Amino acid sequence: MTEAEIKLKRTESVLAELIPEALSQLNDARLHELGIIEVKCSRGRSDAKVYLDPSYFDEKEKSLLLKQLRKARPIIEDYCMKDQGWFRSPKLAFEFDEHLKKTQNIEELFKKISKETKEEE
Repeated sequence: MTEAEIKLKRTESVLAELIPEALSQLNDARLHELGIIEVKCSRGRSDAKVYLDPSYFDEKEKSLLLKQLRKARPIIEDYCMKDQGWFRSPKLAFEFDEHLKKTQNIEELFKKISKETKEEE
């Protein structure tokens, strides 16, 4: 692993810790309980995608939460920047991680297939 990759991973790790802290200090209580699954920074660390846990929200709630997060983004970035003493924070983009849901659906399909093949035997 190169030094640049280590710095990138460190930044992702720090953001994964700081973003929930920043969310907990906002006035909107709905944002306090959002689960951060992963943070992925761009190579130059100028942008970061924040993947959120979609488990407890329907589509309408997700849309509303993303709208609130877009409004709160500068506050969250400022919190991270001040906490770490950074000159600037990566620009954060929030999205719900549907990968987990897709993985669960695939696993359920495999279970059904294996169940059906056992019944045929």
